[in-house]
Amino acid sequence: FAGEGPMSVPEGSNPGAVKHNQEGIDHWNQGHYDVALKHFQAASKADSSIGETHFNEAICLDKLGRHGEATMHFKAAKKNAHGNKAITGSAILNGHIGG
Repeated sequence: FAGEGPMSVPEGSNPGAVKHNQEGIDHWNQGHYDVALKHFQAASKADSSIGETHFNEAICLDKLGRHGEATMHFKAAKKNAHGNKAITGSAILNGHIGG
């Protein structure tokens, strides 16, 4: 699972979600998972229908050892994947929710 990182949101998404998601990715890349999580949460709050932001929340929660919460967000990511195979085919997601 180690190779799976945060995803960008689809083109044309809510501007607030785009901004917070990108800030979250920047912090993730620096290893600041707790700060990244706050940005991904803000992105999901801006538009809860974006599967990628839920996925990003989930991988942060997983990194922080909060597996129960991670599983809930992996489920939301899959529900809102809109055909994104990077989400539906994710090994870490399917490991949490059982494929």
